[in-house]
Amino acid sequence: MPKINVATRAGLVSEIDAKTGGSLMEAIRDAGFDELLALCGGCCSCATCHIYVDPAFAPLLPAMSGDEDDLLDSSTHRKPESRLSCQISVTDALEGLKITIAPED
Repeated sequence: MPKINVATRAGLVSEIDAKTGGSLMEAIRDAGFDELLALCGGCCSCATCHIYVDPAFAPLLPAMSGDEDDLLDSSTHRKPESRLSCQISVTDALEGLKITIAPED
């Protein structure tokens, strides 16, 4: 189970265990981070699981789909390191991943 470092919007960082094979969104939500709304439950249709990924880990992530890109375009808080956590599958390679929960739109 890889350990993921999650920063809240206020900057508080917690280390969580993420289940391999599940989505990063599920791991963050299951760890009790209420800031990550994940309203669609991981269907890539709402962008309420928007996070910022430490750029050092970007090469380890799957390519962004067109749907994910379109949803992120609707956010006024989009940055180059923006991703939807529902679109990232947890693998052992993500050990130590650092993410920040993006501001709510």
